[in-house]
Amino acid sequence: MSNKVLEKALNEQLNAEMYSAYLYLSMSAYFSDIGLDGFANWMRVQAKEEQFHAMKFYDYINERGGRVLLTAIEAPKTEWESPLACIEAVLEHEKHVTSLVNDLVNLAIDERDHATNIFLQWFVTEQVEEEDNVNAVLNKLRLLNGEGNGMFILDKELSTRVFNAPAE
Repeated sequence: MSNKVLEKALNEQLNAEMYSAYLYLSMSAYFSDIGLDGFANWMRVQAKEEQFHAMKFYDYINERGGRVLLTAIEAPKTEWESPLACIEAVLEHEKHVTSLVNDLVNLAIDERDHATNIFLQWFVTEQVEEEDNVNAVLNKLRLLNGEGNGMFILDKELSTRVFNAPAE
């Protein structure tokens, strides 16, 4: 990759995606610990999606002749005050990732790297879907106020989620 500014930024995003996977695995462990296995499953699927995203960046950097540079992944938080607080943290994290993707798009435009801009459009669309999926869970949790039999029904619903790698 001849553009070192973009190469560095893409490597940073690869690392951010790996951190997201790590964070969601930590959240999965939290939910398992409090007996919400469906929520734990939902978070494991989120982690797999983030790993998939990271590998898209990994492959793209390589395809463009760049050098993938893996760096340390920060330790994620391990405790939340409630399931609601945890899912609220997921939404905030996804909004942060959306801002990172938007910054990358702006950089690709500034650097006049049209191929990278096109590559990043998949992530722009993906982030809309990510935020929508989290909002759907969050809205149900808020209706339940994190209590009652509805939590068990929602937990069962979330246990059915599976990871399906998007078609390329």
